[in-house]
Amino acid sequence: MTEPIFKPSQEQKQSSNLFHFMQWLYLKYDLTFHDYRSLWQWSINDIDGFYKILLEYFDIQYDGQYQKVRSQDTMPGIQWFEGIELNYAEHIIRGKSKSDIALIAINEKGEENTFTWNELLIQVASLQTIFKENGLQPGDRVVAYLPNIVEASVSLLACIFSGYVWSSCSPDFGAQSVIDRFTQTNPKAFIFCDSYQYNGKTFDRKDAVDTMIQALTTTKLLIKTGNSPFDYNEYGHTKVLYSWTELIQNTQAELEINRLPFNHPMWILYSSGTTGLPKCITHSQGGMLIEHLKYTRFHNDIRPDQKFFWFTTTGWVMWNILHASWVSGAIPVLYDGQPMYPDATKLWSLADKYNFDHMGVGAPFIHACMKENIELPLLSNLKSLSSTGSPLNPEAYDWIYQKLKPVKPYLWSMSGGTDVATAFVGGCPLKDLYIGEIQCRALGVDLVVLNENGDQVENEVGELVIRQPMVCMPVYFWNDPGYLKYKEAYFDMFPGLWRHGDWIKITEHDGLIISGRSDTTLKRHGVRIGTAEIYSALQHVDAIIDSLIIHIDSKSDEPYMPLFVKLKDGALLDEQLKKTINNTIRSFCSPRHIPDEIYLVRDIPYTLSGKKMESPVKKMFIGIDKSSVASTGAMRNPEALDEFEKLAREFRK
Repeated sequence: MTEPIFKPSQEQKQSSNLFHFMQWLYLKYDLTFHDYRSLWQWSINDIDGFYKILLEYFDIQYDGQYQKVRSQDTMPGIQWFEGIELNYAEHIIRGKSKSDIALIAINEKGEENTFTWNELLIQVASLQTIFKENGLQPGDRVVAYLPNIVEASVSLLACIFSGYVWSSCSPDFGAQSVIDRFTQTNPKAFIFCDSYQYNGKTFDRKDAVDTMIQALTTTKLLIKTGNSPFDYNEYGHTKVLYSWTELIQNTQAELEINRLPFNHPMWILYSSGTTGLPKCITHSQGGMLIEHLKYTRFHNDIRPDQKFFWFTTTGWVMWNILHASWVSGAIPVLYDGQPMYPDATKLWSLADKYNFDHMGVGAPFIHACMKENIELPLLSNLKSLSSTGSPLNPEAYDWIYQKLKPVKPYLWSMSGGTDVATAFVGGCPLKDLYIGEIQCRALGVDLVVLNENGDQVENEVGELVIRQPMVCMPVYFWNDPGYLKYKEAYFDMFPGLWRHGDWIKITEHDGLIISGRSDTTLKRHGVRIGTAEIYSALQHVDAIIDSLIIHIDSKSDEPYMPLFVKLKDGALLDEQLKKTINNTIRSFCSPRHIPDEIYLVRDIPYTLSGKKMESPVKKMFIGIDKSSVASTGAMRNPEALDEFEKLAREFRK
């Protein structure tokens, strides 16, 4: 058996929130658990009892009474804790004094603003007043086109306190991608910027915003952030216009807290939208509250007044998770800008300067830093480093712990996403950490691995499946009568079971390894591996900056498997480098998965949330038009697809 790369001390274990919960369960209910596995098993054996206990343990404040925890057993369409009313944001501010720090906002210029709860809530109450004066009612949608700045955080809070349904996109989204998302929800209010900073440059978004405003026909209230003028004359009296500086001056406004039904919608998140209209994934006030208290306290081990940072934009679910740290008393740290500007040490320097307690980034960011082999500061205050967005390569685990010596924070990889606004699998402060493994299935997550025949397997790769409902599953997709899109998204392959679409293995340590998306799994000569295994192997080829691999099924032969590589400046894709690539894949993966062809490309296409676009590339190679496989406005680098389109056309010839 392999040795762990990190072992928490007894003091670390016994001081954790999770250990405290286990002690409380023993004292309150005479429930004894000797390890995390037994605690997790209890949490899925009695789902109703588990959530009922969380309601008590977290002292969740509510009005009314409930007769049962959930309305039914069958997914989807479950109603949780019917009969009670609560408010997510009410639990953010309980125990906070006016002078406590609420939020720290930093931009890539190095400008910093720290806000107390008094300062933040004055703005929240002012914005609530504007919403109310313009006729907004609980359940109405408020949409925002903003960077990761304090105005977005204030707007989110105002919506949650009032019962409006929040939805946001970051300003790097193209106008049509935003319109495709927001128009589905018929919003009443639109909050926006007309420019943003990124990579040392200012990007003008006036034309994009103008296009959006004209398309958002149900929107009557417009609120603009920033200081630059903007001409709205063409909209006449049909729109009510405010600038942010106007609306936050009302120091007499009183904060309003509306308790709402447990299943009342809180925010709408969106599927990637690489094909077709994005799905409008709707989460509830109560479901998010219980889940975020559970995950941030037990699995991220957040304590009051700790600084919690995650690099994200308002268009990625991790922005919502960043603000979820509020419910555990943390201080979110916002960063607006490019994470590697002016160089790859930027975020690590911020972690050092501001003494982050918890830091989260996308796995591609860590891989890029590893590729550059940058030096990291000591980060003596850092208690956890988290990663998500795509699988974290095993080599990255080793690199992080080498670079952070002698300090060793928890390295917690997690996976879940937009669908549940949390993680199915993630960190556990009670367990040892093994290279390449996510530590645990989260409490209340009845996750199993099923093979192609629907049989449950362990220590074998298969489909990630959830057998029992979770309180954080979407209450519905917006504008999806009869749950038709919802069922198609998760329940088509295994009726009654949530199939998430990840290719995963449960290890001998009861840890987990995710190999990529199951719809892009590589299968040759009967052997299946995840694309992440190829990418991990290619980290060992110094000339390669990035790569993408797909397989194309054949009725008569083995699938065709092309590999696309982006190389460092000056590197050549000659026969020697191809031989090195093939030998590396043969050594780290298998001889069966050597690519049929290796193509040099200028760039690898990514979504705005940092996911490689394997499936769209695959679809182009089988003959689907580029315009049908991807919405360029939802891409980080839409021009990258042009080269793949040309290669696909040549391949089909």
